[in-house]
Amino acid sequence: MRRRRSLGGLADDTGEVNLTPMLDVVFIMLIFFIVTTSFIKESGVEIQRPESSAATPQSDVQLMVAITSEGAVWVDGHPVDAHRVGDEVAARLSGDGRVVIQADRQATTGLLIEVMDRLREAGVEQIAVAATRSTP
Repeated sequence: MRRRRSLGGLADDTGEVNLTPMLDVVFIMLIFFIVTTSFIKESGVEIQRPESSAATPQSDVQLMVAITSEGAVWVDGHPVDAHRVGDEVAARLSGDGRVVIQADRQATTGLLIEVMDRLREAGVEQIAVAATRSTP
């Protein structure tokens, strides 16, 4: 004798939502945003940059050196003695990297020149000083 299926048997066969395609799309979007995001390196200290009408954006910056108004020198967020800044930057710099010096508006020019000299003595060729672009 044949058994008839009851309606209760069909209720066990509930439809589940397959989340795999949605997760694939989310991961693809995540990879897209990671690849297209431009990361901006900051020096790690608050600096008031001087203004310049001739300031141009620099790309491919590998290392940031900050000079605070109190005369402290920071390399990638770590305090460094001004006399050892050249050795510290040369150790962290690879190949033909660029260094940008972010000097505070109130920092002394003598300290800025000393840091630039130490970097040149260590063999760093591409040095730029950061400034905020002002409207003419």
